[in-house]
Amino acid sequence: MIRFSGTVWRILAADRAGDATAPVRHSEGRFHHDGQKALYASLSAEGAGVAIARYLAPGDAARVIVPLHITAARLVDHRGNPALSVVWQEDRAATGAPSPTWAYSDAARAAGAQGLLYSSRSRPDLAHLVLFDLSPGTIPLAGAPAAWPGP
Repeated sequence: MIRFSGTVWRILAADRAGDATAPVRHSEGRFHHDGQKALYASLSAEGAGVAIARYLAPGDAARVIVPLHITAARLVDHRGNPALSVVWQEDRAATGAPSPTWAYSDAARAAGAQGLLYSSRSRPDLAHLVLFDLSPGTIPLAGAPAAWPGP
């Protein structure tokens, strides 16, 4: 595991700007399932835009980009591992099979990791972060939310 301290970026619907440090609302995601908590962010503002592009649709509500400061002593670093870059949603919906990425996040959680780093699926030169440890006060804002103009 590695230590990490720095600014990360998260893009949210504008009406959630006050909840920038709250976990995702969806019950399943690339690295969470069955009620597990997770907060997804990117190591760059550009990466945040790339990460959310798949989920945008015409007419979506306005969005904001929020910088957060993360300090974690125990992150699993999976950057460069293509096994974490699979598109899991379609297979999950069609077959009900667990996402193959859950094995990585479940192992990290079991080992006591606070989260993990992983490469962007569409831009491997960019990286993202998922946090599992969302203890109150551990994810302070690093600046004010700003309007995000979109991709």
